[in-house]
Amino acid sequence: MTSATPVSAPARPSAAVPAAAAPAPAARRSTRRRELGACGVLMTPFFVLLVTVFLIPVGTAVYLSFFSDDQPGLGFGPERTVFAGFRNYSAVLTDPTFLGSLGIVALYCLVYIPLMVLGALALALLLDSGVVRLRATAQLALFLPHAVPGIIAALIWLYLYTPGISPVIELLGKADVTVDFLGVHTVLPSIVNIALWSNLGYNMVVFYAALQAVPREVIEASVVDGAGPVRTALQVKTPLIRPSIVMVAMFTLIFALQLFTEPMLVSQSTPMINSRFSPSMYIYDAAFTRNNYGLAAAASVVLLLCTIALSYGVTRWTNRASAEEDAR
Repeated sequence: MTSATPVSAPARPSAAVPAAAAPAPAARRSTRRRELGACGVLMTPFFVLLVTVFLIPVGTAVYLSFFSDDQPGLGFGPERTVFAGFRNYSAVLTDPTFLGSLGIVALYCLVYIPLMVLGALALALLLDSGVVRLRATAQLALFLPHAVPGIIAALIWLYLYTPGISPVIELLGKADVTVDFLGVHTVLPSIVNIALWSNLGYNMVVFYAALQAVPREVIEASVVDGAGPVRTALQVKTPLIRPSIVMVAMFTLIFALQLFTEPMLVSQSTPMINSRFSPSMYIYDAAFTRNNYGLAAAASVVLLLCTIALSYGVTRWTNRASAEEDAR
């Protein structure tokens, strides 16, 4: 009689399996900490520059705008800094010269920004279409004026605008054409021309780079559908680079509101530009000519708020237009 072989009980899961799986959450946390540390290292230079170049100057300007330098008595005592509240802001917002400078820079933006954006976009579309030969050479030639410092560019054009020494005015005079580039009605277009000459090529390069990212299949499909070069450029390429157009328009608006270098240099040759022609020139005059740092700080804060409000308005308008177009 054979003995029954004992049947072994099924092996229970080893307790080591959960122990092996336990380190997984710890490993994920360690990986997460390393990723956050790498992000912190990479973002630190940005935040350092943001604080030192933007936040600290803005905070200092806001602080100074609430103080003023006063002299007690009849003005013979020592000058002292006193809290002025909103007096500097009231003085800025009721000053006709500051309000006039805001009007001038608003007119400058209305002329300069459309010419800049549309001109740079047209040049980029021409280069991308292949109509222009030697694209690299043409792109370099259009970009070179941007490499010239703004002060040098303004001096070059001031030489060309000044009667008696300008070869352009002399050549026009031989053709019985009299043009006063620094007259009351032409000084603002002359300033716009200087800014266009300096910055048109840079924005053209931005648009051209965006056009290079447009899928060639989309362009080929539009050609197959019978679209000509103009229709392809306006209805296919331009909508696809809308984010770049918005970005260029935004930066152009911000820089235009800070108009300073061109009118400051041109003012040396024409009485049509005074020391408070633009808001930035008003701030410079208040701080370094009149030594009224509180007034200059208040004007700086007002200009900053105008810039933020206009930038926000442009962003909201473009986002709403994009949403409406996508809904269609």
